Amino acid sequence: MSKITFLGAGSTVFARNVLGDVLLTSALQSFEIALFDIDHKRVRESEQLLNAIKRTSGSTCTIKVYEDRKEALRGAKYIINAIQVGGYEPCTVTDFEIPKKYGLRQTIADTIGIGGIFRNLRTIPVLEGFAQDIREVCPDALFMNYTNPMAVLTNYMNTYAGVNTVGLCHSVQHCVSNLFDNLGIDKSGVKSKIAGINHMAWLLEVTRDGVDLYPEIKRLAAEKQKEKHWDMVRLELMLKFGAYVTESSEHNAEYHPYFIKRNYPELIERFNIPLDEYPRRCVDQIDRWNKVRDDLLSKAEISHKRTEEYASYIMEAIETNIPYKIGGNVMNTGGLISNLPREACVEVPCLVDRSGIQPVHIGNLPPQLAALNRTNINTQLLTLEAAVTRRKEHIYHAAMLDPHTAAELSIDDIVSLCDDLIEAHGDWLPKYN
Repeated sequence: MSKITFLGAGSTVFARNVLGDVLLTSALQSFEIALFDIDHKRVRESEQLLNAIKRTSGSTCTIKVYEDRKEALRGAKYIINAIQVGGYEPCTVTDFEIPKKYGLRQTIADTIGIGGIFRNLRTIPVLEGFAQDIREVCPDALFMNYTNPMAVLTNYMNTYAGVNTVGLCHSVQHCVSNLFDNLGIDKSGVKSKIAGINHMAWLLEVTRDGVDLYPEIKRLAAEKQKEKHWDMVRLELMLKFGAYVTESSEHNAEYHPYFIKRNYPELIERFNIPLDEYPRRCVDQIDRWNKVRDDLLSKAEISHKRTEEYASYIMEAIETNIPYKIGGNVMNTGGLISNLPREACVEVPCLVDRSGIQPVHIGNLPPQLAALNRTNINTQLLTLEAAVTRRKEHIYHAAMLDPHTAAELSIDDIVSLCDDLIEAHGDWLPKYN
């Protein structure tokens, strides 16, 4: 029996969505679903939910919980990764509260920025252990990474860990819908082309019946910006740089040096920027799960509708050889995006079939969009260098080159902040020289 292994299966809601999709996919019914998580209580809750979906759907997949990670991985053909190292407490709280002491505010802190850097540094050592097991017991497996920071972690697994990895993020699927729904535009029959880096990929082309829709989009966006709404940062970036970006306004507010600024506090109100948004979401999510958990786990049967998450469609395309198109995070091998570094991880359209993940060559991005991407790639690559070499100076370099951090703090403050975060994280990080 072939095996699909889910690492981080205690992420109950996400496991329900992704693996619920697997249970509804006919081409995957001969697979064992192997669940692993260091939180044994939560992974058993995921097992209960999935068995309830299995009973409703009539799936013939086997669902099994493993307490030994290597055994969960043994013989796997597909691996889904959805871990969060350090959780909301203590590590996410640390990522937000210590920078605040320096006057450095964040919204999500899971991609770049000072929070994203340290999320990478505590996650990569865990992935190193995963990779050692994978090379030993399932070296040909496809590793589907959902964990943030997406670009650096996917890059690490491909470049240093020797594991065939694609990074998956739902910001590509939702990009056009978000834009069109906010502006009140009919999105039927729309064709689009999206490429860049994770959380900062660009809607390069958007047409209907061969007609470029961008002039009308920008006209409506300029009007929309006269009122308060939830997507002001992205529309501002589009109006100033020429293209709409995939990930949300709260994310992009901290990827650029223009929006969260101590000397311009009025920008927070003007662009409706939700500071400390991710901690709020964590608290709300924990609270919601505590309220619905007992009721949900008491149900013998649970219905599920297949979601837009890419994982089940990727596995289905490989098993059936029926092609499927995704937006995937892959290495920029051969210069898929010609004016971004070859050693970067990029997000581009990919065709999936029995041959695996086949990225599409994009060529050059518009120069201003490539330049914005490179500001984030600089920090990504130096974070990766820090994690691999265990040299503290590269942590400083990554932080010094982060657009938001560098715009707010002096070099001395950046070094001091990094030292404080290293100390506060303690054993969540390896030792750095």
